[in-house]
Amino acid sequence: MSAMFSKNSSLNVPLRPAFFFISGFSNIPHSNYYYIFLSFVYVVTMLGNLFVMIIIYRGHSLHTPKYMAIFNLAIADVCQSTALIPNLIKTFLFDSQEITYEACLANMFFVFFFSCMQSTTLVILAYDRFVAICFPLRYHAVVTNISMGVLITVTWTFNSAVMSFTVVLINRLSFCKSTVIDSFFCDYGPVYRLACNDYSLNIIMAYLNIAIFIFLPLTLIGLSYICILVALFKITSWEGRLKACKTCFSHLTLVSIFYIPTACTYITAMTVSIHRNAKIINTSLSYSLPPMINPIVYSLNTADIKDLGALGIDTLKISIDKDGISMM
Repeated sequence: MSAMFSKNSSLNVPLRPAFFFISGFSNIPHSNYYYIFLSFVYVVTMLGNLFVMIIIYRGHSLHTPKYMAIFNLAIADVCQSTALIPNLIKTFLFDSQEITYEACLANMFFVFFFSCMQSTTLVILAYDRFVAICFPLRYHAVVTNISMGVLITVTWTFNSAVMSFTVVLINRLSFCKSTVIDSFFCDYGPVYRLACNDYSLNIIMAYLNIAIFIFLPLTLIGLSYICILVALFKITSWEGRLKACKTCFSHLTLVSIFYIPTACTYITAMTVSIHRNAKIINTSLSYSLPPMINPIVYSLNTADIKDLGALGIDTLKISIDKDGISMM
């Protein structure tokens, strides 16, 4: 192996393994129950987000910029959960911990890409609330279906370009030490740390991604809500303030659920050493819970979606009664 690596190094050809081995938890009894719990989370995530997508698609009154962003968030939730949890279940519940090199890079790309889409979509929704509350008279002129479509297209293009470049950087590395990934999926950091040549560029890219997709969006959302608070103090009636606050509450809840655990995990990892099992639990919950909670806390709590959802259920009941097929 060392002779082969030396030969490949002289030719500047990276040494790539045929397979990686995903280690998962270390010495935790009954860890399979945790993966069964994540399976339940995945089912709830799919049902909730697909319901939201169907309601928005079928409800013509919801074909507005705000609900375009919510629809985009639901797509990101479904795709990110699908990229992560089914592979995780296959890996650990069915003892298939080996993954090919190419499949590992594909898994890495899709998990991080759709997680970044969740982050940037939350920024878009914060922008929507900022314009609606701070510039209410100009809202319909500034935030249109076309402008929202452009924003969403730009985020898809930018995120895919950044994530593609990030993952492609793995291809310049040579893996001649170990192929055991110290994580529960093909995580970027644990993979590049297996390399035996210089991976300083990968470290820079990892920190850049954290800054771009975690701390920068969190800063922008924080600034938007500072402006919203200033605008709220200018509203004279308490009823008006309360109504404006209610439109922001669900978004703030989701922002807290999405960013705070992830930011705390990264800050802790950069400052102190935490046990790998604790890191795996924190990271897996940070990735899997927000997509499940989103349609419950945010989308399904929106009055328009709740009304159309109830209307759809009532219509279905009427149709069933007419056909003489009743479950009651």
